[in-house]
Amino acid sequence: MTDTSAAPTGLKARLRSDLTAAMKARDTLTTGTIRMALAAITTAEVSGSTARELSDAEVIAVLAKEVRKRAEAAEAFAGAGRPEQAAKEEAEAAVLTGYLPQPLTDDELGSLVAAAVADVAAGTGAPVTMRQMGLVIKQVQAAAAGRADGARISSAVKASVA
Repeated sequence: MTDTSAAPTGLKARLRSDLTAAMKARDTLTTGTIRMALAAITTAEVSGSTARELSDAEVIAVLAKEVRKRAEAAEAFAGAGRPEQAAKEEAEAAVLTGYLPQPLTDDELGSLVAAAVADVAAGTGAPVTMRQMGLVIKQVQAAAAGRADGARISSAVKASVA
């Protein structure tokens, strides 16, 4: 499949070049994993009413979703007594994790939460309560830019608001 539009730059292009390198090195795990990731990205690009090129942030979101799928599958296989399949899923997740941005530390997440709480409190003119928790979470998610998952953000916000 030849793309006649502008040459893609960024994460998707890096995945394609890494796929070529993995194929040349005969690294079957990396080749299969990157192919699966590119297929998921292509599916996301053609979903909806019109096909479009995903931004790097959207590609990161697709990759993060694939990593979560692999972690859940590994847990399920381990629970079902299939450690070899669980190890394969964990190895695939490790390959994909290499393309994701460095996750936020607890201190960095705490400072983002504190800033968002202060911002919401300033906007409402009153201390933040559990009713405004959604506003705080939305601000933290925007600031985190995919570097922390929703459950972790939610628990940090809940701990600071409670």
